[in-house]
Amino acid sequence: MDSQAREAPGLKLQLTRRGDYAVRAMLALAEAGDRQLSAAAVGQRMGIPASFVPQVMADLSRAGIAHSALGRRGGYRLARSARAISLLEVVEAAVGPSGRKICVLRGSPCAEDATCGVHDAFTEAQHAMRAVLDRTTLRDVVRGRG
Repeated sequence: MDSQAREAPGLKLQLTRRGDYAVRAMLALAEAGDRQLSAAAVGQRMGIPASFVPQVMADLSRAGIAHSALGRRGGYRLARSARAISLLEVVEAAVGPSGRKICVLRGSPCAEDATCGVHDAFTEAQHAMRAVLDRTTLRDVVRGRG
């Protein structure tokens, strides 16, 4: 196994539960195309607990990337084309801006007048991750290129 394929011990890149559910919900909508899905359908298709679907969909609707229709025939659909919605938009709709504000060594906000020795490296890594998420669209993921 090459060194890039191995997982770095102790280094984890994970979404919060809310971010995970938001990505799954948007993938369900992307797969549905122009069809509207009910909250129950989104939850069932993607294994999202029914109690979380309305909360997550409200985040996505507020961010302008999902559209909700109320009523008996209501449901959710993408507000824009799947090729026009990035994974970064989805994640940030659910969990807020992804800019690192906490020092990786101290566990508290970075000092403005003095940064730790690894600050620049972690900031660069964060920018790289954001760039990948920003250029990866829902369409890419649904088509298996994400």
